[in-house]
Amino acid sequence: MVCVKANSKPAWARWPEGKKSVHQDFGEDSIEEWHKKHGLLIAVAAGVFTLTSPNHHPFSLVDPNISFPYVEKEKVPNSAAVILSLVAPGVIIAIVCLVFVPGPTVPKDTPKALIWRRKLWELNTGWLGLALAVVGAIFFTQGMKNLFGKPRPDLLSRCDPDLANIEKYAVGGLGSGIPGGIYLVDWHICREPSLTKLNDGFASFFSGHSAFSCAGLIYLSLFLCSKFAITIPYLQPGNYETSAFSASNAGQARQQESSSSSHAKIVPLTYPRSTSSYKDLRAQAAAPPTYLLVLILIPVAGAIYISSTRWSDFRHHGFDIIVGMLIGFLLAWGSFRWYHAPIRRGAGWSWGPRSVDKAWGIGLGVQSYAGDDDQLESRDRDVERAIDVGVNGHVERSVVHGNRMDM
Repeated sequence: MVCVKANSKPAWARWPEGKKSVHQDFGEDSIEEWHKKHGLLIAVAAGVFTLTSPNHHPFSLVDPNISFPYVEKEKVPNSAAVILSLVAPGVIIAIVCLVFVPGPTVPKDTPKALIWRRKLWELNTGWLGLALAVVGAIFFTQGMKNLFGKPRPDLLSRCDPDLANIEKYAVGGLGSGIPGGIYLVDWHICREPSLTKLNDGFASFFSGHSAFSCAGLIYLSLFLCSKFAITIPYLQPGNYETSAFSASNAGQARQQESSSSSHAKIVPLTYPRSTSSYKDLRAQAAAPPTYLLVLILIPVAGAIYISSTRWSDFRHHGFDIIVGMLIGFLLAWGSFRWYHAPIRRGAGWSWGPRSVDKAWGIGLGVQSYAGDDDQLESRDRDVERAIDVGVNGHVERSVVHGNRMDM
């Protein structure tokens, strides 16, 4: 469609080809204002899935699984779920980034501008990951609910079926062929005047509250684990001494005993290796303070509680809640790893920004969105060299160069 103002071109000018709408004058509103008035931007933001009617799966009027009462007042309504799963995590992420970042390892003479730059970058990535998780939950929830059209546990209470005309709306079952047989009826048997309430009765799979709450709150737990180094102790690849006492201590004790003895010195066969290349296993890691577990378990408990209310309010079946929680967890983990380094090896930092020349994409054969190709190739050579040396036993551990977390 091409909109043309009649007096905007001279008489001899050629009109645009194709379908046209000719006006004597343009309206007073700008394009943006026109869209806002007509709701186009709102409709696009809401998404196609939320504007379409769901499928209506046939159901039985004697099915006990959809015969629960309709609860008017939910324990966790949509507004509360948004506050608990999106607003609260966003505020906590902001507090952590503005107060605890960049941490105690920063030299005292570091410029304030650089410190605030790091704070704002961590806040930016923290919010981006949270938004990615919850928006993904909304997208998958609305889409799959409308596609499956599974009846909720309280469908019959919403439906108010026309019991006098069951056979008229029957679409399956053996009700007419077998005495006491069951009919499967179409949703048009329902006399509920509110189409919104009735359509919502066919949106059981999967639980949107479960997916949304797990996406936002599990993401918050992962974020806190990263920033406060809350992880199960682990060992980096290397050579470790696993005896009750380290090889170096035992070697020193034997040397003292041997020097004090008048007998000939004999090289012990217990430790034929060089003690300098072996590290004490117990000194490589330690468990974080137990009280920090409370910090990350509170969001997890919140997600579990919100999910449980969908069962107690008769809004979802158990399978719907489990699947919703699983999808929310996967979205939270994927969104966290999209913007943040691994919890164990990332020291609490998020990934740095993309380089300017790769901001909108990279071509085939390019390895990363960060840095230039020369830097990446040099880093890869350092990695290969370090791994090769480590395998041959010439160093204690692999050392990777050029892996700075600077922005």
